[in-house]
Amino acid sequence: MSPLDPVVTTEATLPATARTSSSPVPPAPPRRRIHPAWWVAVVTFLTIIGAAGFRSTPGVLMTPLHEEFGWPMGVIGGAVSVNLVLFGLAAPFSAALMERLGIQRVVATALVLVSIGSLLPIWMTASWQLVLCWGIVVGLGTGAMAMSLVATVTGRWFVARRGLVTGVLTAAGATGQLIFLPVLAWLAEHHGWRSAAIATSAAALAVVPLVLWKLHDHPSVLGITAYGAPEGTPVGRPPRPTGHPARLALTTLRHASRTKVFWLLAGSFAVCGASTNGLVGTHFIPAAHDHGMATTTAAGLLALVGVFDIVGTVFSGWLTDRVDPRILLTAYYTLRGGSLFLLPSLFSDSMHVNMLAFILFYGLDWVATVPPTIALCRSAFGERAPIVFGWVFASHQIGAAFAALGAGLVRDQLGTYTLAWYVAGALCLVAAVMCVSITTARLSDASPRRTESGAEASSAAQ
Repeated sequence: MSPLDPVVTTEATLPATARTSSSPVPPAPPRRRIHPAWWVAVVTFLTIIGAAGFRSTPGVLMTPLHEEFGWPMGVIGGAVSVNLVLFGLAAPFSAALMERLGIQRVVATALVLVSIGSLLPIWMTASWQLVLCWGIVVGLGTGAMAMSLVATVTGRWFVARRGLVTGVLTAAGATGQLIFLPVLAWLAEHHGWRSAAIATSAAALAVVPLVLWKLHDHPSVLGITAYGAPEGTPVGRPPRPTGHPARLALTTLRHASRTKVFWLLAGSFAVCGASTNGLVGTHFIPAAHDHGMATTTAAGLLALVGVFDIVGTVFSGWLTDRVDPRILLTAYYTLRGGSLFLLPSLFSDSMHVNMLAFILFYGLDWVATVPPTIALCRSAFGERAPIVFGWVFASHQIGAAFAALGAGLVRDQLGTYTLAWYVAGALCLVAAVMCVSITTARLSDASPRRTESGAEASSAAQ
């Protein structure tokens, strides 16, 4: 019989059970397969971890660079400062690039930039080269994979479980630092700082093949809808914008800045940055040292913040799927403010239960604000939410920079950080009030719509 001939089934060829039963054989149930959105989420998680390798690098390599080249800590810290500024300011422009060119291209290019910027310093001979590599090249690369990437991926690929996935992806940064920090410290101590730089570069580059393989730009590329999308949702995606990405980012900022909700989100998130990275992340160790605590003990407590940060962020994402984000943010900022008012009385020359309780709570609350903030951006600004959140995230970094500088000045002038903790606590209470005032209705005048050609058009309300 030819393979192309039809197969004729006779009674003799049927199993005995089929011959003795007149009832039809039920069809086999369809095999369930993993929705591609989960693969996109996994690759995004690994991407953020790979990029997070550099976030651990400055703290490990500052002293070795100072000892080898004799550069002042201020010069090395200046390179880190440039990195932090670009890390925040690049976010909205990278979100616009993802709208224009696609997630895959932008993320792959960003990882290559991080890899190059981490590797080139092993041959540097002047401090300006460090600023160029660490500050500009790596700053732009990591900024392209900041929280705007999380907002873009979850907005395109998830309807159900969106808040939970946002929390998990947000926690990837802290997870990456916890993974890389001890490894890089060990490499720098036993094999020199250049080996740590090479490891950081290799980690970023290793993720690129995964990005090119599985980080698809949109569900429509695979002919499917987002995970959890209602039945009947069209497979197609909105047309891409045709303007320059920088112009798109700035135009989105202009439209969003005309609304009250944008300033409430940006203002509250600036307080978030001020009360975490800027104040506690930068000044907790020297403040504890002022009270006689050993630096290694204080550093260990700060590392615990990163551990609890992962749990708190994932749990916050789970809550965001179930609770009004405004209520969550109000609770987070209120509790954070109260804990900062208590912190000055908790410092001592040794670790005790009350300080551990503060560390546990502050870790759970560290970036728990991210999932509900992204949810509110999406509710208010629709398709432009990733770009708008990029600008909101930039305000987070600006707030962190002001707090890092301001707390240092308070310490220089008064000899203690006490006033800085109280001011930050008061600002957190102000942020809680701001979050209560946020409205969640879609703001058509703040979310420019596209015409068929991809250009922005005024909304019907305008």
